[in-house]
Amino acid sequence: MSKQGNVRGERPAGAEGCCPGLPASPPAEEQAAELARVFKALGDPVRLRLLSMIASQAGGEVCVCDLTPAFDLSQPTISHHLKLLRQAGLIDCERRGTWVYYRLLPETTGRPTVRPLRDGIERRIRGLIEEIAPAARP
Repeated sequence: MSKQGNVRGERPAGAEGCCPGLPASPPAEEQAAELARVFKALGDPVRLRLLSMIASQAGGEVCVCDLTPAFDLSQPTISHHLKLLRQAGLIDCERRGTWVYYRLLPETTGRPTVRPLRDGIERRIRGLIEEIAPAARP
């Protein structure tokens, strides 16, 4: 028997509480294009770290002057990565004097096509935290 898994979509015994099953149907063409754009933007470790840093800031926004020192990259390279995140519709920015402030767009992470991705990432992070520090659970 193959170790590839069941091609009929049946879940192995004991997998019920592990993770959500596969979708009943593939995403529509428009949804697939939107998800591909988001995945492409998040497919780079620098952009993923930038998005995480922006999303985790108290007050919901962060100045580019606080983002740049966290990386061993030039300011124009950081700006390029931020531009790609903006084009993917994940963040927005506002110029205040000489500085630019970035914020996560909650409507993006709450869209039906992105919500399962966000929820899955949150579940995986919670699982990793429990594996690393089980005593830290409330």
